[in-house]
Amino acid sequence: MQPPLPGETTAILPDLHWVRMPLPLPPHHVNCWLLRDGDGWLLIDTSARVEGTLAWWDSIFENVLEGRPVTRMLATHFHYDHVGLAGYMCERWQAPLLMSRTEYFLSRLLLAEDPESLREQQLELGRKAGAPESYLRYLENRSALYRTEVTPLPPSFQRLRAGDSLRIGGREWRVRIGQGHAPEMVCLYCAELGVLIGADQILPRISPYIGVMSWEMEGDPLSDFLASNHGFLDLPEDTLVLPSHGDPFTGLHTRIAWLEDHHAERLATLSAALDTPLTAYDASRVLFPRVMENSQISFVLGEGMAHLHRLMATGEVVREEGADGLPRYRRAG
Repeated sequence: MQPPLPGETTAILPDLHWVRMPLPLPPHHVNCWLLRDGDGWLLIDTSARVEGTLAWWDSIFENVLEGRPVTRMLATHFHYDHVGLAGYMCERWQAPLLMSRTEYFLSRLLLAEDPESLREQQLELGRKAGAPESYLRYLENRSALYRTEVTPLPPSFQRLRAGDSLRIGGREWRVRIGQGHAPEMVCLYCAELGVLIGADQILPRISPYIGVMSWEMEGDPLSDFLASNHGFLDLPEDTLVLPSHGDPFTGLHTRIAWLEDHHAERLATLSAALDTPLTAYDASRVLFPRVMENSQISFVLGEGMAHLHRLMATGEVVREEGADGLPRYRRAG
Protein backbone atom coordinates (compact mmCIF):
# COMPACT_ATOMS: atom_id res chain seq x y z
CA MET A 1 0.00 0.00 0.00
CA GLN A 2 1.49 3.31 -1.10
CA PRO A 3 1.46 6.28 1.29
CA PRO A 4 -0.74 9.15 0.11
CA LEU A 5 0.80 12.29 -1.32
CA PRO A 6 0.22 15.60 0.51
CA GLY A 7 -3.31 16.80 -0.16
CA GLU A 8 -4.51 13.30 -1.06
CA THR A 9 -5.67 10.23 0.86
CA THR A 10 -5.36 6.47 0.60
CA ALA A 11 -8.41 4.39 1.51
CA ILE A 12 -7.39 1.77 4.07
CA LEU A 13 -11.04 0.67 4.10
CA PRO A 14 -14.04 2.26 2.36
CA ASP A 15 -14.78 4.47 5.38
CA LEU A 16 -11.22 4.94 6.69
CA HIS A 17 -8.78 7.23 4.90
CA TRP A 18 -5.04 7.65 5.48
CA VAL A 19 -3.61 11.18 5.31
CA ARG A 20 0.13 11.92 5.37
CA MET A 21 1.36 15.46 6.06
CA PRO A 22 5.00 16.55 5.66
CA LEU A 23 6.92 17.94 8.64
CA PRO A 24 10.04 20.14 8.58
CA LEU A 25 11.77 18.05 11.28
CA PRO A 26 12.37 14.29 11.75
CA PRO A 27 10.56 11.99 11.16
CA HIS A 28 9.48 14.41 8.38
CA HIS A 29 5.85 13.31 8.22
CA VAL A 30 2.83 12.51 10.37
CA ASN A 31 -0.10 10.26 9.54
CA CYS A 32 -3.64 11.46 10.21
CA TRP A 33 -6.89 9.55 9.75
CA LEU A 34 -10.41 10.30 8.51
CA LEU A 35 -13.22 7.96 9.56
CA ARG A 36 -16.68 8.20 8.01
CA ASP A 37 -19.05 8.95 10.87
CA GLY A 38 -22.70 8.94 9.84
CA ASP A 39 -23.41 12.22 8.08
CA GLY A 40 -19.88 13.51 8.68
CA TRP A 41 -16.30 12.55 9.42
CA LEU A 42 -14.15 12.04 12.50
CA LEU A 43 -10.69 13.54 12.01
CA ILE A 44 -7.81 12.05 14.03
CA ASP A 45 -4.77 14.36 14.36
CA THR A 46 -3.93 17.26 12.08
CA SER A 47 -0.18 17.89 11.72
CA ALA A 48 1.30 21.23 12.78
CA ARG A 49 0.68 24.81 11.77
CA VAL A 50 3.46 24.83 9.19
CA GLU A 51 3.67 26.06 5.61
CA GLY A 52 1.50 24.17 3.15
CA THR A 53 -0.56 22.17 5.62
CA LEU A 54 -3.76 24.20 5.41
CA ALA A 55 -3.74 24.11 1.61
CA TRP A 56 -3.30 20.33 1.66
CA TRP A 57 -6.19 19.97 4.09
CA ASP A 58 -8.35 22.20 1.87
CA SER A 59 -7.66 19.88 -1.04
CA ILE A 60 -8.65 16.84 1.02
CA PHE A 61 -11.82 18.48 2.32
CA GLU A 62 -12.84 19.42 -1.22
CA ASN A 63 -12.08 16.10 -2.87
CA VAL A 64 -12.57 13.42 -0.20
CA LEU A 65 -15.30 14.46 2.25
CA GLU A 66 -18.12 14.10 -0.31
CA GLY A 67 -19.69 17.33 0.90
CA ARG A 68 -19.92 16.08 4.49
CA PRO A 69 -18.42 18.05 7.40
CA VAL A 70 -15.91 17.10 10.04
CA THR A 71 -18.22 16.48 13.00
CA ARG A 72 -15.63 15.42 15.60
CA MET A 73 -11.94 16.26 16.06
CA LEU A 74 -9.79 13.78 18.01
CA ALA A 75 -6.22 14.64 19.01
CA THR A 76 -4.23 11.64 20.24
CA HIS A 77 -1.76 13.66 22.33
CA PHE A 78 -0.25 17.06 22.99
CA HIS A 79 2.72 17.00 20.60
CA TYR A 80 2.71 19.78 18.02
CA ASP A 81 2.57 17.46 15.00
CA HIS A 82 -0.65 15.88 16.27
CA VAL A 83 -2.60 18.70 17.92
CA GLY A 84 -1.18 21.60 15.89
CA LEU A 85 -4.31 22.43 13.90
CA ALA A 86 -6.90 20.81 16.19
CA GLY A 87 -8.14 24.15 17.51
CA TYR A 88 -8.36 25.53 13.99
CA MET A 89 -10.35 22.48 12.83
CA CYS A 90 -12.75 22.74 15.77
CA GLU A 91 -13.43 26.38 14.94
CA ARG A 92 -13.67 25.82 11.20
CA TRP A 93 -16.12 22.93 11.44
CA GLN A 94 -17.77 23.85 14.76
CA ALA A 95 -16.75 20.39 15.90
CA PRO A 96 -16.05 19.21 19.47
CA LEU A 97 -12.52 18.27 20.52
CA LEU A 98 -11.93 14.77 21.91
CA MET A 99 -8.77 14.21 23.97
CA SER A 100 -7.63 12.58 27.18
CA ARG A 101 -7.65 14.96 30.12
CA THR A 102 -3.88 14.97 30.69
CA GLU A 103 -3.05 15.65 27.04
CA TYR A 104 -5.63 18.44 26.74
CA PHE A 105 -4.48 20.32 29.82
CA LEU A 106 -0.80 19.80 29.04
CA SER A 107 -1.32 21.38 25.64
CA ARG A 108 -3.30 24.23 27.19
CA LEU A 109 -0.50 24.76 29.73
CA LEU A 110 2.21 24.91 27.09
CA LEU A 111 0.16 27.39 25.06
CA ALA A 112 -0.46 29.60 28.09
CA GLU A 113 2.86 29.43 29.96
CA ASP A 114 5.44 32.17 29.64
CA PRO A 115 8.08 30.98 27.14
CA GLU A 116 10.77 32.33 29.48
CA SER A 117 9.54 30.00 32.22
CA LEU A 118 9.69 27.02 29.87
CA ARG A 119 13.17 28.02 28.75
CA GLU A 120 14.37 28.26 32.36
CA GLN A 121 13.03 24.76 33.07
CA GLN A 122 14.99 23.41 30.11
CA LEU A 123 18.11 25.27 31.21
CA GLU A 124 17.81 23.85 34.72
CA LEU A 125 17.59 20.32 33.36
CA GLY A 126 20.61 20.95 31.13
CA ARG A 127 22.70 22.41 33.96
CA LYS A 128 21.90 19.53 36.33
CA ALA A 129 22.78 17.08 33.57
CA GLY A 130 26.21 18.64 33.05
CA ALA A 131 25.45 19.71 29.47
CA PRO A 132 28.09 21.87 27.71
CA GLU A 133 27.91 25.66 27.69
CA SER A 134 27.36 25.70 23.92
CA TYR A 135 24.09 23.81 24.37
CA LEU A 136 22.97 26.04 27.24
CA ARG A 137 23.60 29.13 25.10
CA TYR A 138 21.58 27.53 22.33
CA LEU A 139 18.65 27.06 24.73
CA GLU A 140 18.90 30.68 25.89
CA ASN A 141 18.49 31.92 22.32
CA ARG A 142 15.99 29.37 21.00
CA SER A 143 12.56 30.71 20.13
CA ALA A 144 9.43 29.15 21.59
CA LEU A 145 8.15 26.67 19.01
CA TYR A 146 4.96 25.30 20.57
CA ARG A 147 2.96 28.52 20.36
CA THR A 148 3.96 29.11 16.75
CA GLU A 149 3.05 25.59 15.60
CA VAL A 150 -0.11 24.92 17.64
CA THR A 151 -3.34 26.87 17.25
CA PRO A 152 -5.26 27.70 20.46
CA LEU A 153 -7.46 24.88 21.68
CA PRO A 154 -11.16 25.36 22.40
CA PRO A 155 -11.99 26.23 26.04
CA SER A 156 -13.74 22.89 26.61
CA PHE A 157 -13.32 19.33 25.38
CA GLN A 158 -14.83 15.85 25.56
CA ARG A 159 -12.70 13.62 27.75
CA LEU A 160 -11.56 10.20 26.55
CA ARG A 161 -10.57 7.54 29.11
CA ALA A 162 -9.19 4.03 28.89
CA GLY A 163 -11.98 1.61 28.05
CA ASP A 164 -14.38 4.23 26.70
CA SER A 165 -16.49 3.11 23.77
CA LEU A 166 -16.91 5.39 20.75
CA ARG A 167 -19.49 4.72 18.04
CA ILE A 168 -17.91 5.76 14.76
CA GLY A 169 -19.69 4.97 11.52
CA GLY A 170 -21.91 2.42 13.26
CA ARG A 171 -18.94 0.48 14.68
CA GLU A 172 -17.58 0.29 18.20
CA TRP A 173 -14.08 1.62 18.80
CA ARG A 174 -12.50 1.20 22.23
CA VAL A 175 -10.12 3.74 23.73
CA ARG A 176 -6.70 2.36 24.65
CA ILE A 177 -4.19 4.56 26.48
CA GLY A 178 -0.49 4.57 25.64
CA GLN A 179 2.14 5.99 27.99
CA GLY A 180 5.83 6.81 27.91
CA HIS A 181 6.02 8.85 24.71
CA ALA A 182 3.22 11.01 26.08
CA PRO A 183 1.51 10.72 29.46
CA GLU A 184 -2.02 9.71 28.33
CA MET A 185 -2.00 9.15 24.58
CA VAL A 186 -5.25 7.99 22.98
CA CYS A 187 -5.27 4.94 20.72
CA LEU A 188 -8.43 3.40 19.22
CA TYR A 189 -9.18 -0.27 18.58
CA CYS A 190 -12.04 -1.72 16.53
CA ALA A 191 -12.45 -5.46 17.08
CA GLU A 192 -14.90 -5.78 14.18
CA LEU A 193 -12.32 -4.42 11.73
CA GLY A 194 -9.22 -5.73 13.51
CA VAL A 195 -7.70 -2.24 13.35
CA LEU A 196 -5.67 -0.34 15.96
CA ILE A 197 -5.06 3.38 15.45
CA GLY A 198 -1.85 3.33 17.44
CA ALA A 199 -0.69 6.97 17.44
CA ASP A 200 3.01 7.12 18.44
CA GLN A 201 2.89 4.17 20.84
CA ILE A 202 3.97 1.31 18.58
CA LEU A 203 5.78 2.37 15.41
CA PRO A 204 6.88 -0.01 12.63
CA ARG A 205 10.52 0.98 12.06
CA ILE A 206 11.73 3.09 14.99
CA SER A 207 11.12 3.36 18.69
CA PRO A 208 9.12 6.44 19.62
CA TYR A 209 11.00 9.10 21.55
CA ILE A 210 10.90 8.22 25.25
CA GLY A 211 12.37 11.10 27.22
CA VAL A 212 12.39 12.79 30.60
CA MET A 213 10.70 16.18 30.32
CA SER A 214 11.81 19.39 32.00
CA TRP A 215 8.52 19.69 33.91
CA GLU A 216 8.94 16.19 35.42
CA MET A 217 12.67 15.78 35.92
CA GLU A 218 12.30 12.69 38.13
CA GLY A 219 9.95 10.93 35.74
CA ASP A 220 10.42 7.32 34.61
CA PRO A 221 8.79 7.32 31.16
CA LEU A 222 10.60 4.22 29.93
CA SER A 223 9.01 2.09 32.64
CA ASP A 224 5.65 3.62 31.68
CA PHE A 225 6.28 2.81 28.02
CA LEU A 226 7.27 -0.82 28.55
CA ALA A 227 4.35 -1.50 30.90
CA SER A 228 1.93 0.26 28.58
CA ASN A 229 3.04 -1.80 25.59
CA HIS A 230 2.28 -4.99 27.50
CA GLY A 231 -1.30 -3.74 27.78
CA PHE A 232 -1.68 -4.14 24.01
CA LEU A 233 -0.72 -7.83 23.98
CA ASP A 234 -4.36 -8.89 24.46
CA LEU A 235 -5.02 -7.74 20.90
CA PRO A 236 -4.48 -10.25 18.07
CA GLU A 237 -1.05 -10.54 16.46
CA ASP A 238 -2.58 -9.90 13.03
CA THR A 239 -4.17 -6.60 14.10
CA LEU A 240 -3.69 -3.95 11.42
CA VAL A 241 -1.81 -1.17 13.21
CA LEU A 242 -2.16 2.36 11.83
CA PRO A 243 0.81 4.29 13.26
CA SER A 244 1.39 8.03 13.28
CA HIS A 245 4.81 7.63 11.63
CA GLY A 246 5.69 4.97 9.08
CA ASP A 247 3.32 2.70 7.16
CA PRO A 248 0.48 0.46 8.40
CA PHE A 249 1.68 -2.95 9.53
CA THR A 250 0.70 -6.25 11.11
CA GLY A 251 2.65 -8.32 13.63
CA LEU A 252 1.72 -6.39 16.78
CA HIS A 253 3.20 -8.83 19.31
CA THR A 254 6.39 -9.20 17.29
CA ARG A 255 6.82 -5.44 17.18
CA ILE A 256 6.22 -5.04 20.92
CA ALA A 257 8.85 -7.72 21.58
CA TRP A 258 11.32 -5.90 19.31
CA LEU A 259 10.77 -2.63 21.18
CA GLU A 260 11.33 -4.35 24.51
CA ASP A 261 14.54 -6.00 23.26
CA HIS A 262 15.75 -2.71 21.78
CA HIS A 263 15.45 -0.89 25.08
CA ALA A 264 16.87 -3.84 27.03
CA GLU A 265 19.96 -3.65 24.83
CA ARG A 266 20.30 0.08 25.45
CA LEU A 267 19.87 -0.40 29.18
CA ALA A 268 22.60 -3.05 29.21
CA THR A 269 24.96 -0.82 27.20
CA LEU A 270 24.39 2.09 29.56
CA SER A 271 24.72 0.01 32.72
CA ALA A 272 28.03 -1.43 31.53
CA ALA A 273 29.42 2.10 31.10
CA LEU A 274 28.58 3.16 34.64
CA ASP A 275 31.42 1.48 36.51
CA THR A 276 32.76 5.04 36.41
CA PRO A 277 30.26 7.65 37.68
CA LEU A 278 28.93 9.82 34.84
CA THR A 279 26.76 12.90 34.59
CA ALA A 280 23.44 12.50 32.81
CA TYR A 281 24.87 14.24 29.76
CA ASP A 282 27.96 12.02 29.57
CA ALA A 283 25.84 8.92 30.16
CA SER A 284 23.47 9.95 27.38
CA ARG A 285 26.47 10.25 25.06
CA VAL A 286 27.13 6.54 25.61
CA LEU A 287 23.85 5.84 23.81
CA PHE A 288 24.13 8.61 21.21
CA PRO A 289 27.83 9.29 20.59
CA ARG A 290 27.45 10.71 17.08
CA VAL A 291 24.69 13.28 17.62
CA MET A 292 26.40 16.67 17.89
CA GLU A 293 23.81 19.26 16.77
CA ASN A 294 22.54 21.46 19.59
CA SER A 295 19.02 21.15 18.17
CA GLN A 296 19.12 17.39 18.86
CA ILE A 297 20.83 17.36 22.26
CA SER A 298 17.56 17.87 24.13
CA PHE A 299 16.32 14.58 22.65
CA VAL A 300 19.62 12.82 23.41
CA LEU A 301 19.52 14.06 26.99
CA GLY A 302 15.85 13.27 27.54
CA GLU A 303 16.17 9.74 26.22
CA GLY A 304 19.42 9.11 28.07
CA MET A 305 17.86 10.23 31.35
CA ALA A 306 14.83 8.01 30.71
CA HIS A 307 17.15 5.00 30.54
CA LEU A 308 19.06 6.14 33.64
CA HIS A 309 15.84 6.51 35.61
CA ARG A 310 14.71 3.06 34.50
CA LEU A 311 18.00 1.61 35.77
CA MET A 312 17.50 3.46 39.06
CA ALA A 313 13.95 2.08 39.35
CA THR A 314 15.25 -1.49 38.96
CA GLY A 315 18.03 -0.89 41.50
CA GLU A 316 20.88 -1.38 39.02
CA VAL A 317 22.12 2.21 39.20
CA VAL A 318 22.38 4.80 41.96
CA ARG A 319 22.70 8.58 41.76
CA GLU A 320 25.10 10.56 43.93
CA GLU A 321 26.20 14.17 44.07
CA GLY A 322 29.73 14.80 42.83
CA ALA A 323 32.27 17.22 44.30
CA ASP A 324 31.17 19.83 41.73
CA GLY A 325 27.55 19.57 42.88
CA LEU A 326 26.38 17.73 39.76
CA PRO A 327 24.47 14.45 40.10
CA ARG A 328 26.34 11.43 38.79
CA TYR A 329 25.15 7.92 38.06
CA ARG A 330 27.03 4.72 38.77
CA ARG A 331 26.31 1.03 38.83
CA ALA A 332 25.07 -0.18 42.22
CA GLY A 333 27.22 -2.43 44.38
